[in-house]
Amino acid sequence: MSVPVLYNIAARHVFLAKHGLASRPSGPGKGADLKGVIDNLGFVQLDSVNTFARAHDLILWSRRQQFRPKALQHLLHRDRQVFEHWTHDAATIPIESFAHWRLRFARDAVRMEQRWKEWRRGDFMAKIDDVLRQISDDGCCTSGQVGTDESRGSGGWWDWHPSKTALEYLWRSGQVSVVRRDGFTKVYDLTERVIPAEHLNRHHHEEDTIAWCCAGALDRLGFATSGELAAFWDHVTPAEAKEWCATALAEGRIIEVDVACVHGKLRRSFAWPDLMDAPIAAPVPRIRILSPFDPALRDRKRAERLFGFSYRIEIFVPAPKRQYGYYVFPVMEGDRLIGRIDMKREDGVLAVRAFWPEAGVRIGSGRKAALQKELTRAAQFGGCDDLRFAPDWIRPIK
Repeated sequence: MSVPVLYNIAARHVFLAKHGLASRPSGPGKGADLKGVIDNLGFVQLDSVNTFARAHDLILWSRRQQFRPKALQHLLHRDRQVFEHWTHDAATIPIESFAHWRLRFARDAVRMEQRWKEWRRGDFMAKIDDVLRQISDDGCCTSGQVGTDESRGSGGWWDWHPSKTALEYLWRSGQVSVVRRDGFTKVYDLTERVIPAEHLNRHHHEEDTIAWCCAGALDRLGFATSGELAAFWDHVTPAEAKEWCATALAEGRIIEVDVACVHGKLRRSFAWPDLMDAPIAAPVPRIRILSPFDPALRDRKRAERLFGFSYRIEIFVPAPKRQYGYYVFPVMEGDRLIGRIDMKREDGVLAVRAFWPEAGVRIGSGRKAALQKELTRAAQFGGCDDLRFAPDWIRPIK
């Protein structure tokens, strides 16, 4: 039986619709509306870089321009509608997913016990009970409030003192949870004092969580290989995702499709049976400034295959060797990634240093005006009183 082909333009439309980037970014951006955005995405990556706005805030603003950072903090700290933990990185996750994180807790605990003895200073396992007792007796704490009598070393993530390592182990293994953040500093408490009882007391069999992970990833990606399903949450192994796909395919619950990449190459993937039948409208033709950690761009190779957009974070690249800049924001228009922009908040002003269009993208007066309009909205979101452009801010195509 022939495999249906999902052509590139249709694949883009499916993918962007799944990622909340096809409709206008309207809506209150708080409470139940904001929770719905996070539910649809599955999780939102957290990141501390704040040259303009933190990654998680910009991800949500790109989809709801009335969103303000306090609304996310209310969901976490006040309403307990989301919790913080790990996917491929630190993330904020719908609270309904908590019970499925038990598989992650157990697997991370084994990995940490095996590997961190070699990577971290001291015997951090010997500090587990002390840290738990401190939190139980004295209440929530930060990493700076444990092991105060221990040598601090270099202070880098690779050189945590034993009690800080123990605290991180307790969080990653699910025994403590993030109760709030002070600035961007995590504050921990016992998990039973943070997670609502209806979610804390729920348990799933391992095979149910594996199926939930694979099905949930396919829901949010629209089409994927087994490897992409495994990587989405970074919960299950590639072998487990491959087995789930094989079983689901044999039972007729999923189908195979050939997804056309931007240059025409076909990539065999899995999808739900109704993918080829459901009409998908083209995204609205507006410009959006995206976070480098936006869910639509997290898988850099996938973004390059679908959109022809190659992106690299250059934070750790020495300045003379950077192609674009320290922290450059991708720019999307409709179903195209049209360039990247170097901008930074400086003394209450959003300073736009450079915009590099992608090959084949013409910056006429209409597109330039639309980009400037979006930058004006971005400046307001970032708490900037003014917008300043470098004289030569529109650069030649690279």
